[in-house]
Parts: sequence; C-alpha cells; structure tokens
Amino acid sequence: MNGSMSTEEVLKIFRDCDALLEGHFLLTSGLHSAQYLQCALVLQYPPHAERLCSLLAQPFQGKGIEAVLAPALGGIIVAHEVAKALKARALFTERVEGRMTLRRGFQILPGERTLVVEDVVTTGGSTREVMEVVAEAGAIVAGVGCLVDRSRGIQWGVERHALVRLEIPNYPPETCPLCKEGRPVVKPGSRPGGPKAQ
Repeated sequence: MNGSMSTEEVLKIFRDCDALLEGHFLLTSGLHSAQYLQCALVLQYPPHAERLCSLLAQPFQGKGIEAVLAPALGGIIVAHEVAKALKARALFTERVEGRMTLRRGFQILPGERTLVVEDVVTTGGSTREVMEVVAEAGAIVAGVGCLVDRSRGIQWGVERHALVRLEIPNYPPETCPLCKEGRPVVKPGSRPGGPKAQ
C-alpha cells in the first residue's frame, strides 16, 4: 500500500474511534498525562490497522527486515500488520517476573534483521527492553517504528520512524498538576470498556 497521511489525518482516525482521550491518566511508564491515545480502539478495526501499519512499514521496505518484534500487549497487532506488509515474521515479547522475554517457542536467530515496533512510545522503556532481547539473541536491531511517538525525540542509534509525533506533557506523580487539582487518575484499560473521556 503506497501513500502517506498527515498527522491531522492520523489523529482524525483516532478521534473518529474515540481513541484520543482527555482526562487524568496513569501511563505504563508511571507518569501522569492529561491525554491518552488508546490505540486498541483504532486497531480493533482491521482496515485501520492495515492502513496505518502499512504506512509505518513503508520506510523499512527493501531493508531486509526478517522479523518484526513488539512488546505485548499493545504492540502485537502492530507487529503483525507491519510484518505482513514487509513479508516478515511477527513476534512479541512478554514480561516475566519483571523482565522482557520471548515465550511461546518464539526465537530470533543470530544475525536476523529485526524491526522493533510499538503502538505508542512515551519514555521508550519497553522499546529499549525489546531491543535488548534482540541483542541478547545475537540478532540485529534494524530499526524502530511506532504509530505514535510522544517521547520528545529519543534517539535509538538506529533508523526510526513514527506516523505521528506529539508533544503531550507527562508529569511525575509528585508534581502532577492534575493530582493537585484532585482529579481522579485512571489507568487506561483498567475499567471495563476502557477509560471514559473526561
């Protein structure tokens, strides 16, 4: 699939799926934020998943990508759709006793050119851990990709691409202005049906 989408076109898809949320959210990183992008609400629609992930795959076409690896849970569909576009294998890591690891018989082979993908990157912690899994297997991190980059420009030392880069403030809990206002904090996905927009 060829073509491109502007940031506003991508965000329109998120808004149309009620996936650009406003409120007071606890992120996986432990930081707090007034906005949250719930990619699962977009990726539940296969046409959106295919289109967005095909666009994310485009810069990596012809780069010899053999495997696409993502952290569970949010990155699984991204890895699958990007791998489909690149005609590569799709794998995911899981956290076991606090450590990111390959399970379910998944293996990355020594020297295998592996693309690490995510749905949203904030602090980059999960991405770094997945990159370490690749390195420990003796494989090559050939690039990093994500649908939404809100990391403010983390450098990975490899080729990186994102469909959207957003500047959304994140706050440590101890200095969070939303906490000081007494607004209840919601961990996205922690309530049936996901967090409610506030």
